[in-house]
Amino acid sequence: MMANDDVKWETLFNNVKENDKQKKASGDIGSTKTNKKLSVERIYQKKSQLEHILLRPDTYIGSVQLHTQQMWVIDEDLSTMVQREISYVPGLYKIFDEILVNAADNKQRDPKMNTIKIDIDSENNRIKIWNNGKGIPVVEHKTEKMYVPTMIFGHLLTSSNYDDSEKKVTGGRNGYGAKLCNIFSTKFVVETSCQEYKRAFKQTWTGNMLNASEPVITESRADDFTAITFCPDLPKFQLESLDKDHVALFCRRAFDIAASTRGVKVMLNGKRVPVKNFKDYVDLYIKDKVDDAGQPLKVIYESVSDRWEIAVTISDSGFQQASFVNSIATTKGGRHIDHVSDPLVNKIIEVVKKKNKGGLNIKPFQIKSHMWLFVNCLIENPTFDSQTKENMTLQPKSFGSKCQPSEKFITAVSKCGVVESVMSWMKFKEQAQLQKKCHSSKHSKLKGIPKLDDANWAGTKNSSHCTLILTEGDSAKSLAVAGLGIVGRDCYGVFPLKGKVLNVREATHKQIMENAEINNLIKILGLQFKEKYEDIEKLRTLRYGKIMIMTDQDNDGSHIKGLIINFIHHFWPNLLKHNVVEEFITPIVKVTKNKVEKAFYSIPEFEEWQRGTQNWHTWKIKYYKGLGTSTAKEAKEYFSDMERHRIPFKYEGPEDDASINLAFSKKKIDERKEWLTNWMEEKRRRLEMGLPELYLYGKGVNQISFNEFINRELILFSFTDNNRSIPSLVDGLKPGQRKVIFTCFKRNDKKEVKVAQLAGSVAELSAYHHGEASLMSTIINLAQNFVGSNNINLLLPIGQFGTRLHGGKDAASPRYIFTLLSSVGKRIFHSDDLPLLKNLYDDNQKIEPEYYVPIIPMILVNGTDGIGTGWSTKIPNYDPREIITNIRRMLSGNDPLNMVPWFKNFKGTIEELSENKYLVSGEISVLDETTVEITELPIRTWTQNYKEEVLEPMLHGSEKNPSVIIDYKEYHTDTSVRFVVKMSGEKLANAEASGLHKFFKLQTTFSTNSMVLFDQNGCIRKYDKVEQIMREFFDLRLDYYKRRKDYMEGMFKSESLKFDNIARFIMEKIDGLVKIENVSKKDLIQLLVRRGYDSDPIKAWRESQSKNKEKDESSDDEEKEETTGPDFNYILGLPLWCLTKEKKEEYIRQREAKADELERLRRKRPEDIYRNDLDVLLTELDQFEEQVREDEKVDIIKTQKTSKGRVKQKKITLEETLPSPVGRRIQPVIDHATKVKAEKEVASKKRQQIRKEMKEEIGDENSQEPKSLIERLGELKP
Repeated sequence: MMANDDVKWETLFNNVKENDKQKKASGDIGSTKTNKKLSVERIYQKKSQLEHILLRPDTYIGSVQLHTQQMWVIDEDLSTMVQREISYVPGLYKIFDEILVNAADNKQRDPKMNTIKIDIDSENNRIKIWNNGKGIPVVEHKTEKMYVPTMIFGHLLTSSNYDDSEKKVTGGRNGYGAKLCNIFSTKFVVETSCQEYKRAFKQTWTGNMLNASEPVITESRADDFTAITFCPDLPKFQLESLDKDHVALFCRRAFDIAASTRGVKVMLNGKRVPVKNFKDYVDLYIKDKVDDAGQPLKVIYESVSDRWEIAVTISDSGFQQASFVNSIATTKGGRHIDHVSDPLVNKIIEVVKKKNKGGLNIKPFQIKSHMWLFVNCLIENPTFDSQTKENMTLQPKSFGSKCQPSEKFITAVSKCGVVESVMSWMKFKEQAQLQKKCHSSKHSKLKGIPKLDDANWAGTKNSSHCTLILTEGDSAKSLAVAGLGIVGRDCYGVFPLKGKVLNVREATHKQIMENAEINNLIKILGLQFKEKYEDIEKLRTLRYGKIMIMTDQDNDGSHIKGLIINFIHHFWPNLLKHNVVEEFITPIVKVTKNKVEKAFYSIPEFEEWQRGTQNWHTWKIKYYKGLGTSTAKEAKEYFSDMERHRIPFKYEGPEDDASINLAFSKKKIDERKEWLTNWMEEKRRRLEMGLPELYLYGKGVNQISFNEFINRELILFSFTDNNRSIPSLVDGLKPGQRKVIFTCFKRNDKKEVKVAQLAGSVAELSAYHHGEASLMSTIINLAQNFVGSNNINLLLPIGQFGTRLHGGKDAASPRYIFTLLSSVGKRIFHSDDLPLLKNLYDDNQKIEPEYYVPIIPMILVNGTDGIGTGWSTKIPNYDPREIITNIRRMLSGNDPLNMVPWFKNFKGTIEELSENKYLVSGEISVLDETTVEITELPIRTWTQNYKEEVLEPMLHGSEKNPSVIIDYKEYHTDTSVRFVVKMSGEKLANAEASGLHKFFKLQTTFSTNSMVLFDQNGCIRKYDKVEQIMREFFDLRLDYYKRRKDYMEGMFKSESLKFDNIARFIMEKIDGLVKIENVSKKDLIQLLVRRGYDSDPIKAWRESQSKNKEKDESSDDEEKEETTGPDFNYILGLPLWCLTKEKKEEYIRQREAKADELERLRRKRPEDIYRNDLDVLLTELDQFEEQVREDEKVDIIKTQKTSKGRVKQKKITLEETLPSPVGRRIQPVIDHATKVKAEKEVASKKRQQIRKEMKEEIGDENSQEPKSLIERLGELKP
């Protein structure tokens, strides 16, 4: 111990300073030649450790210079943490903190400790830190021959933390700590009381630990405690006093200790610090802080374990953290921060990617910059990058514990505002990227935009007078350019659109950035993403003042208009308010008679004219399906009458915004369903009442609102889109499929026909207006018969129509494959029903019926899936024989039995998991201890996909998933599956224990919760059970059998009467009672009428039964001769051969046969006819499937020559493609997780149903009737 007062410390530093003084006095600074050479002893010196600490303090306690920086400190009223600029000396802060952390460490040694007192006397430059933990042993150290308190506070490199094998969660480690505080203090007093040794200890050091008083040992009378009082050596820190900044920093550390040391109350200058736990401490930081929406910040806190406490909130100043390791304030963070933040960041990235699919590729550090993280942890033997202990460097594997927050906490973090903040930032970045696509100023000339015909004044001072015409395709552009010959090119530009514009409201950032159409429109119009265009001055910065949309007058054209309106509304809604958008309409139908011409701009308007015009069929009718139908002459006529053809869109308020959102926002799915359902019901109601459909473009219309456009015109596209995508319950067909079946019946081919050729016939006979590729794909799908496709293929697949190897995508070119309507298809769609069907008309052409009425519900036989507007549908296949059995039960008055989905030739199993949910399992067997055999895959898991996505990764492995199988071999064919897989015995045993079906991904699930179909009235309905579909189909089908019977009775009567008339005519002609030679047509008809002959009975019957009067297919009706009066062509058109005796007798036999047939039909009930048709269908189906099986069993004969030259034939056996007879079949097991998930879904569905019923009850109790969707959107104009 150094206690001599006369010791003088001489250092090299002192010598250098003295030399500098002498040089200054003599004026010899810089003159080194005259300096006496220093001795080796003076150059190379040895210092004691105490000397070194005083000489180089920054190595031990950090800088002793005054630093100015932003730091968190407690405010003056001790109620809030504030971040402000303070000036402090890191070394002084460090020595204070060492004593404070030592006091907190005592809590780990003595769990009973509950108080720390901190007194800061800035006026007298004195600080005291007291704790009531276990006192320091007041006993003499036998080795060092001094008291323990003297040793640990007055001698360097002494500590109780040197045993690294002992896992401690304290802050001290290296043996400097409190000694540094002693060295940099003018006075340092240690007091402790130890009940274990019944002694109290007090000792004082002065002069930077150079002078030590003798320790004072007394009898311990108080409880255990330790108190350190010190007076910092302020001159060494270049300070004169403890200023406010230092005091504020020291006070903050008092709050830190209160937060990080559980179960300890902290007294600061005699008052308790108002922090009882870590959560209270976090609240000090976020007090009075709000998010972007003005709401208080939401803190998510969790005490993960006794060693980890964490809290998260949103940060608006980059990543922020406040953390403690064993009560040490790690202001620079460290690996403990990464350990907590990384899992949270990864979870938030998942959430953000789900919410913003296709957006910016967000990185972890960008997520982190929106987080404010608070961590309080205890870590075993922590390490730091310096003695200042601001950055913790210990590897996580050595922490001694893991921070594993609950799923509830992680989910709550993703909902606390961080995700919204990240999304907002991403939107800002995306906006900035989009802005780069825009020109910074208005350009009169644009480069790099193909097919743009720019207006001459576009981008000039007259640009506000310019109109950009957006056309649907190049042919429409030609029409517009022809019309510009009338209005001129100065004010009008033309740009053709390539199909439909992107729905930007639901598009990803990447899609918008890469969409050439959108980017071209922005450049052509001169739009800026940063502008809102709220006033006229901003509008003048655009290259065009108006946008005119010129599309076909069909539903797809309406959709293009809507997408452009949606594009403008989403990014620049104020442009719609300034009425920038217009449309150019052209006729969809023109009628002419003599020199009179009428144009109609919507089909309902044309149909209304038809109903109000007698002899309308005498007019020449021309349909304009597209703008390309109009001639250049007509284009000039259109542009000459701009007042009629140019229709501005007028913004009428929030109802317009609501309508546009309704039509295009993904968030409005339920509202869109309600919108379409209401429209379909209104349409049906008007039809039943004989009211005309509502239409937009009447003669007096010179402008329309966006609300009217959405609810009167765009809704037609939405309905058509659903009609294309969702089949009818009645025949199970979508319109394209129905057109194919109609064409097959019309052609009545006896021989096979090429698919490409059939597609051409469909387009011709059924007015198919879409691409041929789509049509040929429809034909191929109707003929496919592999597992997972059709249970009954209505067309025959003659050629390669695709297999289960690729899910049908391996079909040959339509030019090389043939098809034909199958015999089963003819039995399902009975020819006797065809006269009862209601046929549609297109371009005055009779096309396919509204729906066919098959004898069994084909929607259940072959299933369906499709996505429309607001609805999607998915229905699995069912066994046709089981369906027929249920129909027979219903014919007998019984209820149908429950049916489970069934797929033809599928060898696996389908089990019911819960209501409307099913588990599909493939087939797998164990051949031996290391081999398994897969002989069936789940439905619609195609063989090639399974190999590439399941078996290949299992074989080759990856960084995350090691290889689990050794090899596999393939023995499958186009119709069967067989994989033989080799793996180690241990892995096979483990896989079997966990479930081989699960291990090899041989189980999938599907539900019947989306059975959406068009009903017989053309309205979309959702069906909850298959039995509902069966019952509705059965009732309609039975009604059609009644109609068929009535119709057939009338037909048999008519045919019998026809034969009777013909036979009587022949006999009367032979007898000379009727003379037809050299008689005028008029006299001959009058003769037949007088003699009681009937006008064509069959024709009369058909006309009386027809609900749809067949429209005249002639293009020039005015030249057609009108036929009135009785029709005797069936008699007078007979050949002379009919006058023979044999022919007369044949007609008599035919008449009697028809009479007998009529009598047999009258004796039958409709149910009997139905049963007979089912029997015939079942017989035909059995024969058809037997023929298919026979074709598959054809022996393959291989011809080869023997050694003697003889020809030998040998059958090729394909036993290797068959399942092994020795395999041990693995019974599919329903996984526990799958069961739980299914149960949760059922429970969730029940809760939703209860909520719905409660809402309905509340709605019934409410006296005021709620407004409908249409009322909420704004009343439509009549």
